[in-house]
Amino acid sequence: MLRGERIGLRARIESDVPVLHEELYNDVVTRSKADTRPWQPTPAANSVFSVGESSEGHAPFTVVGLESGEVLGEAIVWGIDQHNRLAHLGLAVLPAHRGKGYGAEAVGVMCHYGFRVRGFQRLQVETLADNHGMIAAAERNGFVREGLLRRNAWVDGGFHDELVLGLLADEWRP
Repeated sequence: MLRGERIGLRARIESDVPVLHEELYNDVVTRSKADTRPWQPTPAANSVFSVGESSEGHAPFTVVGLESGEVLGEAIVWGIDQHNRLAHLGLAVLPAHRGKGYGAEAVGVMCHYGFRVRGFQRLQVETLADNHGMIAAAERNGFVREGLLRRNAWVDGGFHDELVLGLLADEWRP
Protein backbone atom coordinates (compact mmCIF):
# COMPACT_ATOMS: atom_id res chain seq x y z
CA MET A 1 0.00 0.00 0.00
CA LEU A 2 1.13 3.52 -0.78
CA ARG A 3 0.52 5.82 2.20
CA GLY A 4 -0.16 9.50 2.70
CA GLU A 5 -0.91 11.07 6.05
CA ARG A 6 -4.60 10.10 6.21
CA ILE A 7 -5.20 7.99 3.12
CA GLY A 8 -3.68 5.01 1.40
CA LEU A 9 -3.78 3.73 -2.15
CA ARG A 10 -4.05 -0.04 -2.35
CA ALA A 11 -4.89 -2.65 -4.95
CA ARG A 12 -8.60 -3.00 -5.56
CA ILE A 13 -10.25 -6.02 -3.91
CA GLU A 14 -13.60 -7.66 -4.64
CA SER A 15 -15.35 -6.06 -1.63
CA ASP A 16 -14.51 -2.57 -3.01
CA VAL A 17 -16.45 -3.13 -6.23
CA PRO A 18 -20.05 -2.84 -4.92
CA VAL A 19 -19.20 0.35 -2.99
CA LEU A 20 -17.41 2.03 -5.91
CA HIS A 21 -20.06 0.89 -8.39
CA GLU A 22 -23.00 2.15 -6.33
CA GLU A 23 -21.43 5.40 -5.13
CA LEU A 24 -19.48 6.42 -8.23
CA TYR A 25 -20.76 4.60 -11.31
CA ASN A 26 -24.47 4.80 -10.57
CA ASP A 27 -24.25 8.58 -10.08
CA VAL A 28 -24.95 9.08 -13.78
CA VAL A 29 -24.19 12.79 -14.09
CA THR A 30 -20.98 12.68 -12.06
CA ARG A 31 -19.79 9.51 -13.82
CA SER A 32 -20.52 11.08 -17.20
CA LYS A 33 -18.26 13.95 -16.24
CA ALA A 34 -15.43 11.58 -15.30
CA ASP A 35 -15.43 9.14 -18.21
CA THR A 36 -15.25 9.58 -21.96
CA ARG A 37 -17.35 6.46 -22.47
CA PRO A 38 -21.13 6.93 -22.41
CA TRP A 39 -22.88 5.78 -19.25
CA GLN A 40 -25.08 2.74 -19.61
CA PRO A 41 -26.83 0.60 -17.00
CA THR A 42 -24.36 -2.03 -15.90
CA PRO A 43 -24.67 -4.50 -13.03
CA ALA A 44 -21.95 -4.49 -10.37
CA ALA A 45 -20.84 -7.93 -11.61
CA ASN A 46 -19.68 -6.25 -14.86
CA SER A 47 -18.55 -2.99 -13.26
CA VAL A 48 -15.81 -0.77 -14.64
CA PHE A 49 -14.35 -1.16 -11.13
CA SER A 50 -14.15 -4.97 -11.33
CA VAL A 51 -10.96 -6.60 -10.17
CA GLY A 52 -9.20 -8.00 -13.20
CA GLU A 53 -5.85 -8.76 -14.66
CA SER A 54 -3.24 -6.06 -14.32
CA SER A 55 -2.25 -4.09 -17.38
CA GLU A 56 0.88 -2.27 -18.45
CA GLY A 57 -1.28 0.69 -19.49
CA HIS A 58 -3.00 1.48 -16.21
CA ALA A 59 -2.69 1.06 -12.45
CA PRO A 60 -6.04 1.18 -10.59
CA PHE A 61 -6.12 1.85 -6.85
CA THR A 62 -8.75 2.05 -4.16
CA VAL A 63 -8.41 5.09 -1.89
CA VAL A 64 -8.88 4.08 1.76
CA GLY A 65 -8.77 5.86 5.10
CA LEU A 66 -5.66 4.72 6.97
CA GLU A 67 -7.32 4.69 10.38
CA SER A 68 -10.73 3.33 9.41
CA GLY A 69 -9.87 1.22 6.38
CA GLU A 70 -13.03 2.68 4.82
CA VAL A 71 -13.24 3.01 1.04
CA LEU A 72 -13.01 6.71 0.14
CA GLY A 73 -12.82 6.49 -3.65
CA GLU A 74 -10.77 5.35 -6.61
CA ALA A 75 -7.52 6.57 -8.10
CA ILE A 76 -6.00 5.51 -11.37
CA VAL A 77 -2.75 6.09 -13.16
CA TRP A 78 -3.69 5.49 -16.79
CA GLY A 79 -2.41 5.97 -20.30
CA ILE A 80 0.99 4.83 -19.11
CA ASP A 81 3.60 5.40 -21.81
CA GLN A 82 6.82 3.64 -20.79
CA HIS A 83 8.76 4.89 -23.81
CA ASN A 84 8.09 8.57 -23.09
CA ARG A 85 7.87 7.97 -19.31
CA LEU A 86 4.54 9.70 -18.81
CA ALA A 87 1.06 8.91 -17.52
CA HIS A 88 -2.31 10.47 -16.72
CA LEU A 89 -4.01 10.65 -13.32
CA GLY A 90 -7.67 10.09 -12.52
CA LEU A 91 -9.49 10.35 -9.22
CA ALA A 92 -13.03 9.97 -7.91
CA VAL A 93 -13.88 10.52 -4.25
CA LEU A 94 -17.13 9.14 -2.86
CA PRO A 95 -19.71 11.90 -2.28
CA ALA A 96 -19.66 11.62 1.54
CA HIS A 97 -15.90 12.22 1.60
CA ARG A 98 -15.58 15.17 -0.79
CA GLY A 99 -14.32 18.53 0.44
CA LYS A 100 -12.11 17.04 3.16
CA GLY A 101 -8.75 17.21 1.38
CA TYR A 102 -8.59 13.50 0.55
CA GLY A 103 -8.40 14.26 -3.18
CA ALA A 104 -5.34 16.48 -2.87
CA GLU A 105 -3.65 13.91 -0.68
CA ALA A 106 -4.47 11.11 -3.14
CA VAL A 107 -3.03 13.14 -6.02
CA GLY A 108 0.15 13.60 -3.98
CA VAL A 109 0.42 9.86 -3.35
CA MET A 110 -0.15 9.18 -7.08
CA CYS A 111 2.68 11.65 -7.84
CA HIS A 112 4.94 9.68 -5.49
CA TYR A 113 3.96 6.49 -7.31
CA GLY A 114 4.49 8.04 -10.74
CA PHE A 115 7.74 9.86 -10.11
CA ARG A 116 9.48 7.77 -7.44
CA VAL A 117 8.13 4.25 -7.96
CA ARG A 118 7.68 4.24 -11.74
CA GLY A 119 10.27 6.84 -12.77
CA PHE A 120 7.97 8.89 -15.00
CA GLN A 121 9.14 12.31 -16.16
CA ARG A 122 5.64 13.75 -16.64
CA LEU A 123 2.16 13.35 -15.15
CA GLN A 124 -0.94 14.88 -16.67
CA VAL A 125 -4.53 15.56 -15.59
CA GLU A 126 -7.42 16.27 -17.93
CA THR A 127 -10.60 17.40 -16.22
CA LEU A 128 -13.69 19.41 -16.98
CA ALA A 129 -12.97 23.12 -16.63
CA ASP A 130 -15.65 23.39 -13.95
CA ASN A 131 -14.28 20.54 -11.81
CA HIS A 132 -12.92 22.90 -9.17
CA GLY A 133 -12.14 20.08 -6.72
CA MET A 134 -9.82 18.20 -9.08
CA ILE A 135 -8.22 21.40 -10.34
CA ALA A 136 -7.47 22.49 -6.76
CA ALA A 137 -6.14 19.03 -5.83
CA ALA A 138 -3.80 19.05 -8.84
CA GLU A 139 -2.60 22.63 -8.31
CA ARG A 140 -1.95 21.97 -4.60
CA ASN A 141 0.50 19.32 -5.78
CA GLY A 142 2.28 21.63 -8.25
CA PHE A 143 0.40 20.91 -11.48
CA VAL A 144 0.36 23.80 -13.93
CA ARG A 145 -2.49 24.70 -16.27
CA GLU A 146 -1.21 23.99 -19.76
CA GLY A 147 -4.23 24.36 -21.97
CA LEU A 148 -7.95 24.44 -22.50
CA LEU A 149 -9.64 21.99 -24.85
CA ARG A 150 -12.74 23.86 -25.92
CA ARG A 151 -15.99 21.88 -26.09
CA ASN A 152 -14.03 18.65 -25.89
CA ALA A 153 -16.34 16.54 -23.70
CA TRP A 154 -19.96 15.53 -24.26
CA VAL A 155 -21.59 15.49 -20.81
CA ASP A 156 -25.26 15.26 -19.95
CA GLY A 157 -26.57 16.75 -23.17
CA GLY A 158 -23.92 19.35 -23.95
CA PHE A 159 -20.30 19.93 -24.81
CA HIS A 160 -17.95 21.15 -22.08
CA ASP A 161 -14.42 22.52 -21.97
CA GLU A 162 -11.61 20.41 -20.53
CA LEU A 163 -8.54 21.72 -18.77
CA VAL A 164 -5.12 20.07 -19.18
CA LEU A 165 -2.70 20.30 -16.25
CA GLY A 166 0.83 18.92 -16.22
CA LEU A 167 3.63 18.30 -13.74
CA LEU A 168 7.23 17.38 -14.53
CA ALA A 169 9.36 15.23 -12.25
CA ASP A 170 11.85 18.01 -11.56
CA GLU A 171 9.01 20.39 -10.59
CA TRP A 172 7.41 18.02 -8.07
CA ARG A 173 7.86 18.83 -4.41
CA PRO A 174 6.71 15.94 -2.18
